[in-house]
Amino acid sequence: MKYSWQYPDWPNLTFDETQCRDALYWYVLEAGRLSGGMSQLENTLQYDAYIDLMVSEAINTSQIEGERLDREDVRSSIKNFLGLSNPPTRVADPLAEGVAALMVDVRNGFAGELTKATLFHWQQLVLPQQENSLLPRNLKVGQWRDSEEPMQIFSGPIGYEKVHYEAPPSNQVDAEISRFLDWFNRSNPLKVERDIVLSRPVRSAIAHLWFETIHPFDDGNGRVRRAIAETALAQDLNRPPLLSLSTIIEKDKNAYYNGLNKASQFNLDITDWVKWFVDSVLLAQQEAAQKVDFVLKKAKFWEKHKHTVLNERQKKVLNKLFNAGSDGFEGGLSAKKYISITSSSKATATRDLGDLVEKECLRRLEGGGRNARYGLKRVDPLNDMNSW
Repeated sequence: MKYSWQYPDWPNLTFDETQCRDALYWYVLEAGRLSGGMSQLENTLQYDAYIDLMVSEAINTSQIEGERLDREDVRSSIKNFLGLSNPPTRVADPLAEGVAALMVDVRNGFAGELTKATLFHWQQLVLPQQENSLLPRNLKVGQWRDSEEPMQIFSGPIGYEKVHYEAPPSNQVDAEISRFLDWFNRSNPLKVERDIVLSRPVRSAIAHLWFETIHPFDDGNGRVRRAIAETALAQDLNRPPLLSLSTIIEKDKNAYYNGLNKASQFNLDITDWVKWFVDSVLLAQQEAAQKVDFVLKKAKFWEKHKHTVLNERQKKVLNKLFNAGSDGFEGGLSAKKYISITSSSKATATRDLGDLVEKECLRRLEGGGRNARYGLKRVDPLNDMNSW
């Protein structure tokens, strides 16, 4: 099998942009709509929307790699790094802190040049060294891989492995990254003069694939390449993108990895990959619009209930529900979850939940039988019978 980097014309990747022309058109429209929607929010609500999207991106870019992070740890870490918590909230999980730091770093530094030092720093953030770490002791962090053994991506049990991809040898990595960074920085749309012009998310798609093809690190390549893709989108918009691409990828990881594998083999035509990537960015924009709408509904909810008498347990649970994002708790809020959050008795939880329903803060979800489940009550009177 011949991989893309083994072709004489590498890295002259080709693609047919007409295959994603409609998606590119809608991308521009959705970007404008999202920006307009955000402008209607007060500054504090804008921060809420940005943080919700950053939390989603952090959790999902980690989950793609098999790491499950606590949403509250990630949210607290992001707010700490943004200087929004005084005093800072203590977070025990260094993985949550690391990926949160990556999210903030990408959004704060997108306008500058992408350098080797930046890539090393990003890898160090997502692979924090700790005494009880499950990472191999010989894992190289903050430097390129240097093993003489081939860097292969494979699946299957030992002895029956199927190799999906083999990256360039380690002694070629530095030169390959230098060539990639030269292209990335020369094509930066924020530069007054640039000699490489690409259509909006197409550049992000190419950057994502190119970095993956090189696969320069022993570990952490996936989270770093998605950070690069987000940086490219931010440079195109001249602001952090209002979306979470990893949320869309996590929903269909098979399509994601199949697209990467196909694009890194056979030839240098990456049309299918570019089309899939641009379509995914568009889906991420549409999902982000729902999150911005959720933030607005959250503000309206508290405005409606600013005079509603609630005890501290009820306030804590409602805030937990909102912090869970637009998807809420999986399966809804149950009495068992209420007890877990508030450390209350079953009788107290049942009484509190009934009171929240009566005060139109919650509604009982359909189904569930004797094990009642609850969701937040919409403020919009036209949709008063729906939960979020």
